[in-house]
Amino acid sequence: MDHTQYRETVVENGRKHGFEPVSENTNGFDLVWQVRDEDDSIGAVTVLATLVDGDSDLDPDDIVTTADAFRDVLADHVDDRDESVTPLGYVVFSVPDPDPALVDAACSYTVASRRTNVFPVIYDPETGVLHRHEVPRLKGRGIYRRQAEDTERLFDV
Repeated sequence: MDHTQYRETVVENGRKHGFEPVSENTNGFDLVWQVRDEDDSIGAVTVLATLVDGDSDLDPDDIVTTADAFRDVLADHVDDRDESVTPLGYVVFSVPDPDPALVDAACSYTVASRRTNVFPVIYDPETGVLHRHEVPRLKGRGIYRRQAEDTERLFDV
C-alpha cells in the first residue's frame, strides 16, 4: 500500500470515529484531525492526530523533533479550553521497512510532558505492521490503553 492509499484509509477511519479536520494552529503539519470525547478510565480527552510521510532519510532525531513539534500543536489546542481534559496526540510515520532505530525512537519517546501525551507511531505499509507503545502493567495504564485502542482503530489498516 502506498502512502496516498494509506492516508485515504486513515482519513476514512477518522471520519467513522468522529474525527474532524483541524485547519488552525497546525504548525505546518499537512493534515491534523481532532476529536473530543469521554474515556471510561481517563475521563474527558482531546485527541489530535496527524500522518507524516516518512522517507529513506528519516532518522531517530527526526522522530523526536517531529513529535515535539506536534506536542506544541496539541498544547495550543488544549490550552485555550477552560475545562479539564487529557490531551492525547498521535504522530504516525508511514515508513516502508523502517530501520529498527526509528522504531526504537518512536516507542521509547517520552510520552508525557507539559501536561500532554504524545505518541509517535511507525506504520510499515509494506508489511502492514504498526509499531506503537506497549501498555504498561502498572502506572499510566489508562492512557497507554487508550493509545493502543486509538492506533488500532485509526491507523492499523
